[in-house]
Amino acid sequence: MAGRRVAVFPSSEDLGPTLADLVRSRADRAIASRGRFTLGLSGGSLVSMLSRELLVPPDLDCSRWVVGFCDERLVPVDHPESTYGQYKNKLFSKVNIPESGILAIDSSLPVKECAEDYAKLKEAIPEDDFPVFDLLLLGMGPDGHTCSLFPEHPLLEETQKIVAPIDDSPKPPPQRVTMTLPVVNSARCVTFVSTGGSKASVLKEVLEGRKGPAFPAALVVPTNGELFWLVDAPAAASLTIQVERLGLGAKL
Repeated sequence: MAGRRVAVFPSSEDLGPTLADLVRSRADRAIASRGRFTLGLSGGSLVSMLSRELLVPPDLDCSRWVVGFCDERLVPVDHPESTYGQYKNKLFSKVNIPESGILAIDSSLPVKECAEDYAKLKEAIPEDDFPVFDLLLLGMGPDGHTCSLFPEHPLLEETQKIVAPIDDSPKPPPQRVTMTLPVVNSARCVTFVSTGGSKASVLKEVLEGRKGPAFPAALVVPTNGELFWLVDAPAAASLTIQVERLGLGAKL
């Protein structure tokens, strides 16, 4: 791993532009080096933040982007819980990303078959034993989960699959597909975004350690890539480790 950086912003509003700048800079770097930019997206509050901030400069060129999803709920595209559906409405419809560059699940399939089908990520990004994304954007739940990898779940031990099914998610809806830890840890850059005081206690345990099994988010340690944690002051309230204190407009 190239090293972990924890950046604390006064508010989520201050954090957003830095996140968007990170996405754009990694896109430019990847396109200059390899001809395209591969991005893995997560849902939740990231959808609104990323869609809002990426559209601030009106000239964003996504024509050489390839976008996948770090996890997805097994619901129709027009369902409010569909991560792809949310990004389609708020971001994809407003930029020039080609339809062939959006790698969505086939939600018509049963969950096991859906996960097997979504392993097509390997065909789209055939760089190693596991697909190597230029950038993965992750969130973290108040229970320390990330993607659809939940505390003490057997999927945390998965070492072979690229995408795994889950039909007993403790957070509804119960059926989902998720990238596995080997895929996440193969990325060139992984960036967590965590905001709000409800995350303070679990963020401390993820970043500083805890008694008992590590939370899933703490198991994200890129083998050869960068790891960023972008958090706001309420989420960072309990941290005692050294962090970077940044403000609006900061660049990483």
